[in-house]
Amino acid sequence: MKLIPIPVAMAVLYHNQHFLMQLRDDKEGILYPGQWGLFGGHLELEEAPEAGLIREVKEEINYLVTEPTLFRCYNDTKVTRHIFFAPLTVSVDSLELNEGWDLDLVPLNSIQLGRHYSHQAKEERYLGAIHRRILLDFAVFAHNNLLSF
Repeated sequence: MKLIPIPVAMAVLYHNQHFLMQLRDDKEGILYPGQWGLFGGHLELEEAPEAGLIREVKEEINYLVTEPTLFRCYNDTKVTRHIFFAPLTVSVDSLELNEGWDLDLVPLNSIQLGRHYSHQAKEERYLGAIHRRILLDFAVFAHNNLLSF
């Protein structure tokens, strides 16, 4: 029996060469526990990726992503990740963290290092490997396409 990858949608939300990231809860049963990741999540049955992205981000931080642009899809045997990008148009202080342990605008140098300090955890935490790869790929894409992020 062939397994069908789970479809998810994730947001690269950027502001002044920083990326909005979520420090995931540090608990069993979730991917990348206690690590920094992108906002987003599973698509509902027959839900379009863009609609799922908008719904998930609204649920997680009460932010309405307007005009997200598809960056690319990352596929493996378990998950198909639909990655969208959009500017963050509000201050981080105005966001409501409803899922996760912390959120922050993470600078590109922290993405490159693969870790970032969390004020909630009071220590540096690693970035989830796929999330780091996505953001590094996006930084190259933005540079090559003269996209100011």
